[in-house]
Order: sequence, then structure tokens, then C-alpha cells
Amino acid sequence: MKRRVKYIINLDFVEELSGREREELRKVTEKFAFRTNNYYNSLINWEDPEDPIRRIVIPSTEELEVWGRLDASNESKYTKVHGLEHKYPDTALLLVTDVCGIYCRFCFRKRLFMNDNDEVARDVSEGLEYIRNHPEINNVLLTGGDPLVLATFKLERILRALAEMPHVRIVRIGSKMLAANPYRVIEDPALLELFEWFNSETGKTLYLMNHFNHPREITREARRAVELVQKTGTPLTNQTPILRGINDSVEVLRELLDELSFMGVPPYYFFQCRPTAGNKTYSTRIEETLDIIESARLKVSGLGARVRYVMSHETGKIEILGRTESFIFFRYHRAADPENSGRFMVYRRNPSAHWFDDYTELVDEFRVEMEEEYV
Repeated sequence: MKRRVKYIINLDFVEELSGREREELRKVTEKFAFRTNNYYNSLINWEDPEDPIRRIVIPSTEELEVWGRLDASNESKYTKVHGLEHKYPDTALLLVTDVCGIYCRFCFRKRLFMNDNDEVARDVSEGLEYIRNHPEINNVLLTGGDPLVLATFKLERILRALAEMPHVRIVRIGSKMLAANPYRVIEDPALLELFEWFNSETGKTLYLMNHFNHPREITREARRAVELVQKTGTPLTNQTPILRGINDSVEVLRELLDELSFMGVPPYYFFQCRPTAGNKTYSTRIEETLDIIESARLKVSGLGARVRYVMSHETGKIEILGRTESFIFFRYHRAADPENSGRFMVYRRNPSAHWFDDYTELVDEFRVEMEEEYV
């Protein structure tokens, strides 16, 4: 299965685009970075301008519409040392790279790929020292960027350092590489040996948190990469935002949930697309999305139906539970403020809402209605 995957960072080398399209999209790539590869491009139906795989990786002029902000969840608020975020007591997030196999157009950290951004630490030793000095941290998420972009020996240094910390019991790697370039796994036995070593020799568990956004990304090569990782004893899960024009339909989500379950990659989270600058074209309305997700759940086994629909809000991870004719229900799945832990919330419905803040802005009006109905 040897195959050289070539990365593309210039639209001029996307031969399937016309000269006019490249020229129109150049102003988008001047603002938001562009990166793809020939493997991922081969999944696109270039005859369809609305092809979902194309929408994931090829720029659109709609990204230039003013909307949202670059750090939509205010991650900078939880940055403790360069390249490390500590939002929840037991979890640390280590930014290990500012490069991905592809740059998803809806990325909520697209600010990392801009020239004037330095949130990612080239040297993660300060972040590792922070984790070492905080014994309450029992799990660490390696992210970025995509950690599997790193050379295996660089990733090994990080994993070995974490393996030496008794209080760290879980390490998670957040990666889209099995969807974007499965040959990164297929062609690197040293990476697989590293995964196997961590899970069999350290007394800890390494998880690979995947990002399959659409069932067409689950190719023969992707399945092979999944099988190889599974043989190392590494549990795999999957998470994806719900994205307009990509996976915001019952049948697409049903197929995605089924295919993930069939190959032993449990669906973990469906995320509400964050209101990040450039993302308006990908954002869906929460209440419509909730209906789509619930309809998809009815068509799959319990293994697929256990996926949670959440928002990664500044205040915590908020699960979207359900709705009635008048109200919508939320719960803090994780909360930055301990006082909010497990908090159940009821708000008046807002059919145009794209984010949690669209409900909280109406809270006073809601309280009046609640008093009239229940008091």
C-alpha cells in the first residue's frame, strides 16, 4: 500500500480548479491558511461544486463574511504557560504543533495557522513541567494542529516524558490524520510500535481521538489505518462538528454513525460548530441540528446512538439534551467553574440560535414566561 502523499499549500497546484476559481479564492487564502494533499483531494467529486469533501478543504469566498471571532471559546483565558491550557482540574491540553495534514475550512483554531500567532510552543518542555507539577492532572490531550504531523521521534519524546509522570494515567491524541492521510500510519511501523509500547509497557492508556466528518472519508486506506492502530491496543473514538453542507442530514449522520461503529471506532461527540471567524457558511441552527441528530439516533444501534451533542463554550462543555414546544434543555458536561458542574439549564427556545449565548441573551424574557407558566 505504499503511496507518496504530496502536500499542497498553494491553490495554483490544485489542477482541478479553474484559473478563475483560483483567482477568486486567493483573497480567502490570504486571510485563512490553506493546506491539502493529493490523497484527500482524490476523495472529492470535482464535478459537484457543493461536494461535501470539497467543502471541508477547499476555500470558499463565503469565508470572508464577517462573523464570529478567532478565539470563539476564549481558549486564551485558560492558557497557563506557553502552549498549555488547563480548563478542567484533571485535564491539560498541550498544543504540540501548528500544522495539520489538511486545514479544515471550519477549524476553530485557524488562528494558529496565521503568521502573527505564537500560541503553540516549539519547545513543549514548559508545558510538560507544568503537568509534572500539577498532580491533579490525570489525563493530557495532545493537540494543535495535528500531533501526527510531528515526526515519530518527536512524538515519542513527549509520550515518554508523560509516561514518567505517575499521576498522568491517560494521554489522548486528537488527530484527523486517519481521514486526511492514512498513509501516515500505514507507512510508519515506528509509530505503531510507539503506540504499542505506551499501552503495554507504561501502565497507562493512549487514546486516538479521530475526526471523520463524513462517511466518504472512511476509505479502504482509512480502514486499514484504523485496523493497524487497533492492533497496538490503542482505543479509538471519533468526534466531529455538525457542518452545513457536509454532514447536516439524517442519512449522512446515520451512515457515519454506522460505519464508525462497524469498524470499532465509537462515536464520541457531535459538536456544534463554533462561531469562529470565517465559519458562518458551516454553522447550523442548534434546534434544527438537534432534530437531525435525534432522527439519526433512531436509525442506528445503541453503540452509535450514545454520541453526545455538545458545545465547547468558554464556560465549559455544554450538552444539548432536548427540547419541548417551548423550551430547550442543556447540561454542563464539563464546567470550568465547579459551581456549574452538572448544572441543568432550561431556556426558552430560539429557532435562530447558533450558539449558547443566543439563549442567555434572552434569559430575562424567559424568566418572565416561566413565572407565568409555572408559578
